[in-house]
Formats: sequence, C-alpha cells, structure tokens
Amino acid sequence: MQDNLEWIRNNKTNKSTAFTKDEKKTLGLEGLFPYQTSSQELQISRVLQNLERKPNNIEKYLYLSALQARNERLFYRVINEHIDELMPIIYTPTVGEACKSFSHVYTEAKGFYITPEHKGRILDILNNWPSKNIKVIVVTDGERILGLGDLGANGMGISIGKLVLYSACGGIDPSACLPVMIDVGTNNEELIHDPLYLGVPERRISGAAYLELLDEFMEAVTQKYPGVLIQFEDFLTPNAFALLKRYQFKYRCFNDDIQGTAAVALAGVICSTRITHLPLTENRFLFLGGGSAATGIADLLVNSLVLNGLSKENALERIYICDIHGLMTTDRTDLQPHNLPYAKSSPASTFLETIQHFKPTVLIGATGAGGAFTQEVIEAMSAINSRPVIFALSNPTSKAECTAEQAYTWSKGQAIFVSGSPFANVVYEGKTFDPGQGNNAYIFPGLGLGIVAGGIEHVNDELLITAAECLANLVENHDLDLGALYPPIQEIRSVSLAIAKAVMLKAVQQGLSSIDPSTIDQRIQEELYDPRY
Repeated sequence: MQDNLEWIRNNKTNKSTAFTKDEKKTLGLEGLFPYQTSSQELQISRVLQNLERKPNNIEKYLYLSALQARNERLFYRVINEHIDELMPIIYTPTVGEACKSFSHVYTEAKGFYITPEHKGRILDILNNWPSKNIKVIVVTDGERILGLGDLGANGMGISIGKLVLYSACGGIDPSACLPVMIDVGTNNEELIHDPLYLGVPERRISGAAYLELLDEFMEAVTQKYPGVLIQFEDFLTPNAFALLKRYQFKYRCFNDDIQGTAAVALAGVICSTRITHLPLTENRFLFLGGGSAATGIADLLVNSLVLNGLSKENALERIYICDIHGLMTTDRTDLQPHNLPYAKSSPASTFLETIQHFKPTVLIGATGAGGAFTQEVIEAMSAINSRPVIFALSNPTSKAECTAEQAYTWSKGQAIFVSGSPFANVVYEGKTFDPGQGNNAYIFPGLGLGIVAGGIEHVNDELLITAAECLANLVENHDLDLGALYPPIQEIRSVSLAIAKAVMLKAVQQGLSSIDPSTIDQRIQEELYDPRY
C-alpha cells in the first residue's frame, strides 16, 4: 500500500483540505486535516485572501511558489482563473526581483542544474529527474537575465517562470516541463563573493569548453526525451545568436528573446497599422538597442516585409538601429555580425539626430536602459507622426525606456504605446488609455503547444510570422480604441490555442509536420492539462 503521507507530500496528488471524508478514510488520511472539506473553489478564495495579506509582490511570489510546491493543481487553477492580476506576480516584473534574491530565498528543489563538473555525464544525471515524459525544456545560463545582467545560477527563476506560463497559458502538463540552468559560473563579482550564492562561485567558462558543454546537453536531452522542445532564454546576445544558428535546424528549438520577442513585437506593429492606416510596407522602423531582442525583431520584420511584397534590399532600407554609440554605420568596427545587415552608409549621428533625419513611424526600444526615451525623443516622434508608435520593450518595469504616462503626456495623447512590462491605465485629458504589454507569453506558450502537438521539426520565420499574424487578428476594435495592440491578458489561454492551431496548419503546409490536418483540434485537446480535482 502506498505510504499514506505520500498523497500529501506529492504536490501532484495533494488536495489538502479538499480531500473528502471517503478519500480520507480510504487513503489513510483521517485525523490529518480539519473536519471541514473545502471545494477547490473555496480553496481558491482562501489563496486569494492570503495573497491580499502579503505586503509586497515578492512576498506574493514566494507564497505562490510555496503553493505550487505543495498543491500543483490548486496553484494552476488559481493562475488560470486570475491570470490578469497574477501575471505580474509570477512573471515580469516580479520575477526579476525573485531572481536577484534567488539564492537568499531558496526553499525547495525546482529545476535541473548542469555544471562543468557534469561534462561527460549529463545523460546519466538526467536519470535523476523524476518525470520521464518531458516535452518542453526552458534553459538559460543566467548571463543576461531580463535587463538585470549576469545573475548566474539565480537565473533559474526565469526557466521556472517561463514553464509556469507554458502550463497556465498554453496548457502543457507541468509534469512534462523541465527548467534547466546551465551553470558555467558568473562574472558578477558580487555573487562570487556572496556566501549565500548557490551557483558555481567562479568566473564563467567560455569558448570551446562552453560550446562542448552545450553540445553535450543538447544531445543528451534529445536522446533522453525524443521530440522535446528546447527554448533558450536570457543568453548573452553573441551566445544567443551563435547557439540559435548552431542548433536551429538540428534540434526542435527556438530562442524566445530573439524569436518570441520578434513575433510579439511584429504582432503589435501589424495591429498599429489599423490605427495609423499606414500599410506595413510603408512604415519606417528605428531601434534603440542592438542586442538579441532588437535584432531578432528587425530580422523578422525584414522577412515579413518581403512576404508583403518588398525586396530584401528595400526592407533593410526601412530599418535603422542605434545603440549607445549612436547610429550603426558601415564605418564602425565594433558591430556584431548580426548587426551588419542594418549598418548604414549614412554619416554618424546621435539617436535624436537619426529620428529627425530618418523620420521613423515606429520607435522600438530594447536597451535595458530605463528612461532612454526622453521627452525630447517622444516630442520629436510626435512632430513627425500624427500617431507615433512607441514600443518601450525593456523589462522589468524599472528598465522601460519610458512609462505609459510619459508616452501619452509627452505626445499629447497621440502615442500608440506598447511596453515590455505592465503599466496601469492612464487618463490624459479625460481619455482613458489601456497600454498594451508586448508580453512574450502571448506567443511562446501557443507556439510551443503547436510544436509539441504537431511534432513540428524546427521553427522557421514563417511559423513565427504566422503566430504574429494570428495574434494580431485576435485584437478587437474596442481594444484598439483604448490604445491596446494585444488582446486582454485574461484571454491568453484561448489566444494560445488559436496560435497553436495556426502554427500547426502552416507547418503541415511547409512539410514540417506530417500530421493529418483534420486531427489538429484533437491533438491540441489531448495535450491540455486540467488542474481541476
């Protein structure tokens, strides 16, 4: 007979106060709980009341994390039914604070850690993970967590958080999800000298040693879990591009910072054309920031513009990129390979000068530098455009290029604003604006669900564009009237299912999936996790 306490210790079987009298008797749990039996609905009410008592968001995050560890189904039922208010708690911006303090607030084992000491043994130690049917892995090496930089092993909070969203928004069974930290050290001296830091307290390995460890990891997980989807998260830009190029067509994988961010931004841009009435191919795009997110968006924009009729040369002409040194030009010697297609032969100029010369219709910030969009910048965009499109995508909130209130105030209510982190509604001269959040959660859970359910071989740009177009088509006119370029976050589960279906259909058309299109709905339903008791 199973140890009676195992029903309580196992977060997948524990129902806590929802065990009925008959279940308590049958399972040997009599006397272990109070008299009353609570419905799951009543338990949800209790959880929400307890959340209200918490003094700040990090305490709410820790409370929910503890709930997940002891009663997984209740955790996901709460998240599913209150995603609009809890998304900022379980992910950005609170997850950034949780990562910074990860080693200091660590309580229970969640996720899988691989270090250089495991080289040559990764396949063997994967046997230590209890679940054998892994379908989705989110992996990071912690070197560029959000806009916070190198957090080393503390970055595990990102992998954990992303997979929570895979289950809550995309319906992937939590037992089929594996968060992974490739802990190759950290160059953050503060962490190295922190006695409570839980990661490898040495400087990062790089070069051949780094790639050999990643190669072994990719081979081991695909051997251990055939068909697994691997999502790369928060790698430093050069590594992010190098690893994507190395693995994209060899394994079932994608990089969310490059490709997920690109798809959600493209969806927002497509939606903005319904307000500006300017066709996508007639827009001009200026980026501030030349990292993985910005270049990923630019690359996907180019391919979308080409699909909409422009030559690649003309598409590239419509995209300018500035960084901390100003406009990226062909005479600069400090550009990364992924930046070179966007380098212009124009004279060197500052960010503001580039706005005045190039006259962009869409401004996209992916800098990790809070306040980079100054009043002068927003006013310059507003002088050029009757409805300037402003994307301040850096997160957490403290890293946003400008706030929603600043964008609306400085543009005199004309800006079409999107941010990476959530902002509250803004009232300007009697009009209420509901700023949209360009949250990758609109894309990656549905994309991942489609890849898993459809057995899609690899992720190419046409699949990402399909996901973006699907998302854009789900935005209603009344959302646009409020300035929102994305559907309400509480609709994200249905959004994910629609994206999964669209991606699967496109993959079949491209020969990337061999499934019968008539089985798509059934295949999606078979993957969906139900957290109800």
